[in-house]
Amino acid sequence: MSDDSPPGDPFSEADPEEAAREVRRREREARREGRVSSQGGGKGRRSLAGRVGEALGRGGDADEPGPADEPGPADEPGAGAQSAARVEPSPDLWFDEEPAVGPGNGSPDRRTLLVRRAVAAAGVVVALIVIFVLISTVSGGEDPAPAVAEEPLKVTSVVVPEGLTIEQIADVSEEAKLTGSYKKAAKKALKDFPLKRYDAQDAPSLEGFLFPATYELEKGASARDLVDKQLQAFEEKFDTVNLTSAEKKNLTPYDVLIIASMIEEEVQVESERKKVSAVIYNRLADGTTLGIDATLRYELGNYDEQLKESELAADTPYNTRLTPGLPPTPIANPGLASIEAAADPANSDDIFFVVKPGTCGEHVFTASEAEFLDAQAAYQEALAAEGGSPTDCS
Repeated sequence: MSDDSPPGDPFSEADPEEAAREVRRREREARREGRVSSQGGGKGRRSLAGRVGEALGRGGDADEPGPADEPGPADEPGAGAQSAARVEPSPDLWFDEEPAVGPGNGSPDRRTLLVRRAVAAAGVVVALIVIFVLISTVSGGEDPAPAVAEEPLKVTSVVVPEGLTIEQIADVSEEAKLTGSYKKAAKKALKDFPLKRYDAQDAPSLEGFLFPATYELEKGASARDLVDKQLQAFEEKFDTVNLTSAEKKNLTPYDVLIIASMIEEEVQVESERKKVSAVIYNRLADGTTLGIDATLRYELGNYDEQLKESELAADTPYNTRLTPGLPPTPIANPGLASIEAAADPANSDDIFFVVKPGTCGEHVFTASEAEFLDAQAAYQEALAAEGGSPTDCS
């Protein structure tokens, strides 16, 4: 019989034993390459994907059987006892992949699939981390960006002293570079101010109502802004004044404001406010003239020079040397201390007060006409000697 088989062919009829040995050799190589396991019969290894899934709380695989053992040849020791039927691994529920098949058949082997599962599991972990970071960012997990500090408003302080008139406050407004005319602003505001509330519905101007204080205004503010703030402050302050004593004398709130303006112009010593107020009340009660030259100075606009005899003899409503009663309007814008003194005078019978020479605006108060004449003579003598006011506030 001729031998047509290729040399070394294990299935050659001429060499059956050699063929059997070749089969066993190939099986051993197959086991080394993972096609056949000689470790069958026990639990197989758990897949990497199963272990990663379990770590992520996905449960993971059950114990995955190892690659199926192919039955070994009858003459290999232990082959029949340890081999197990080959079982194809079930598809993992988490990853869509093909079961492991031996190399050479066009499908990935088991090692490749395990690598793919590990890569997929790592991708899921990365995706979960990214999602967590995004959620934390949206929900405020990160510190918010620091707020941009707003620039402070640029303001200017406007100081309005006690005892100024509308004309004089207009100069203050101009020096503070407020826009617009202060006098026009005060005139327009007169229409909206509740004058009737103070029994001043016939008042020709807001003189007396423009409260003196320090006001903070934005740069570029208008004169009307200042007027509005002054009127608001006046209403707030005047509401705190007790008018009971004035009302008992049949004086209106506007009368009190007029008296307060005269006190503001006459008094330089704080303790004398109520004393001057008492003199005004007493002279009003007696029906005599007030004799307060500050009222005439207001009308004339003369606050520095000595009044002339002709001016003192002028028959005008503001010449309180000749005209009894109060002047028709306030002669300045008084502060709260003068308003309170005008509403509640000292308990005194004095009807005279004269400047005391050599002092800083102090007065001699008396109910005696003789004492008044002596004090007046002393003042006139000092006035002549000084050539001007005999007071000294240095």
